[in-house]
Amino acid sequence: MNDSLIQDLAARLREAEQTRSPMAPIRDELIAGSEEQAYAIQMANVEHALQQGRRIVGRKVGLTSVVVQKQLGVSQPDFGTLFADMVFGDDEEIQLDRTLQPKVEAEVALVLGQDLLREDTTLIELINAVSYVLPAIEIVGSRIANWDIRFVDTVADNASSGLVVVGGAPMPLQGLDLKLVEMSMTKNGEVVSEGNGAACLGHPLNAALWLARKLAQLGQPLRAGDLVLTGALGPMVPVSPGDSFEATISGVGRVRTRFATV
Repeated sequence: MNDSLIQDLAARLREAEQTRSPMAPIRDELIAGSEEQAYAIQMANVEHALQQGRRIVGRKVGLTSVVVQKQLGVSQPDFGTLFADMVFGDDEEIQLDRTLQPKVEAEVALVLGQDLLREDTTLIELINAVSYVLPAIEIVGSRIANWDIRFVDTVADNASSGLVVVGGAPMPLQGLDLKLVEMSMTKNGEVVSEGNGAACLGHPLNAALWLARKLAQLGQPLRAGDLVLTGALGPMVPVSPGDSFEATISGVGRVRTRFATV
């Protein structure tokens, strides 16, 4: 790989965020469809964030919903890194300038109680590792202008990560079939997104298992205490100043977020 190109594109993504000026897509500057280059750019910015004192608290799986994949013109999952300063609690007010071109989507979050170190992690091992489940609203954002992204663009851009809001009432996984959960999300009291657990790679645990195996292959395994966002259960919705969103996931709970007016 061209390391100078990787570092240059990583720096340009950081500058886009810092200046709040979205940049042009980067896909034409990479080897066509190069997942390896795209993740190298993401990892360069993860390393930069760590050097700045930020702390990794988990990972997200993106592009798990067929509806979202169609919206963005992609056809496979990806992952991004979650930092402590990205995580908000239920009903906290969020400043719009914390993200670029924000959109929201509702999903199931898992919190792990055990490390998942193996590349061949099984579903049973994953289930045993889950401490509890939370409802979550992910606030995705893109450093790429007009959300004009393809797979490598979003991968390089930390899977279009922005912020995450998690509910405050943990639920045990035991007895909860995440495939069957129903999600409904309102915007200012009006339903704007609906879906179910099956929309997330057939089952949210399938998404988490893909992530566990992928990260183990990369030598960056999921660890006890990690927050895992398993992926959208329905279409993502754009955000305007003053908007409030509430997501209800049957059996899992409710979570609400609101955005400042300015």
